[in-house]
Amino acid sequence: MATLLRGEVRAILQPAGHAQYQGAYCPPGVPFAEVRRGPFDGKTDIVVRPDRNGDVPKLMTFGRGQVVYEYDGRDGKGRAVYRYAPKLSSSHRDVMRGVAEVYAENALNKAKGGQ
Repeated sequence: MATLLRGEVRAILQPAGHAQYQGAYCPPGVPFAEVRRGPFDGKTDIVVRPDRNGDVPKLMTFGRGQVVYEYDGRDGKGRAVYRYAPKLSSSHRDVMRGVAEVYAENALNKAKGGQ
């Protein structure tokens, strides 16, 4: 675990909550629960630095800004909780299309009597 510098706050990345995933793209054949999943969920070795007012950044981005996590308050351990924001993530549609292909392939294999 990283050592905190003065003023820094530990953060954790979590799946999208209702506010983040409501209205997000979900292709046909994919359970809507898949929309909630972000590529960095569960990551806890993140540190953020609050501004002069003590506010942490509202957004955290990864992958050249293509994956966005949105601040959603603090947890019981005092960590800043960031939730995956599919509506703000430019890579979300492409990822969901890939997920849809996997679901379609699995359905096809199942229909053929495979796995």
